[in-house]
Amino acid sequence: MVHHPIFWTFRRCPYAIRARLALLSSGVRVELREILLRDKPAAFLQTSPSGTVPALRLPDQVLDESLEIMIWALQQNDPQRLLDMPQAGWDLIEVNDGPFKAALDHTKYATRYPGLDPKVERKKAASYLLNLDERLAGRSWLFGSRPTIADLALLPFVRQFAHIDRMWFDGQEWLNLISWLNRFIECEAFLQVMNKNSPWSEGDAPTWFNS
Repeated sequence: MVHHPIFWTFRRCPYAIRARLALLSSGVRVELREILLRDKPAAFLQTSPSGTVPALRLPDQVLDESLEIMIWALQQNDPQRLLDMPQAGWDLIEVNDGPFKAALDHTKYATRYPGLDPKVERKKAASYLLNLDERLAGRSWLFGSRPTIADLALLPFVRQFAHIDRMWFDGQEWLNLISWLNRFIECEAFLQVMNKNSPWSEGDAPTWFNS
């Protein structure tokens, strides 16, 4: 019987990235198990009801949603006060995880959605990002001079959208948004959670996150 938290992840997944960011901030020690999405281990599928990353197995429950994992980690320890934000932050996360993520997918994976115009979908995503740019005017982060859980929750998806066509992205008139994104991808926390780990196999010695 394993009594420590086991965290299943995939390095490039934005949902997993934001969960790792929250775990890093909390300092909670977990066993990290990297997977390949094309070759999911049986132990992972037995853990995750949805078969998606991230998933966190605790002694008494499994957290199968990235936002649940973020909140759980920060409820254990929140030295940066990331949970200290107004309701507007939770509203931003809801829109990010809903309409924006849909428009992002329709743009990035356009061949999967032949009935949709990727240019129209990119325009939908851009409208959302322009609103974020306005919010960031005169601020380093979404709600002032320090990050909140909303920044950590949104930035991996903005990064994913930017990487669809970074030249186009950098040519848009959202300079506040670009500065916010660049500040994030250059920060030590992001570089740390993007360290490469070998895919987990049965019998491997544990890889500790926050050891």
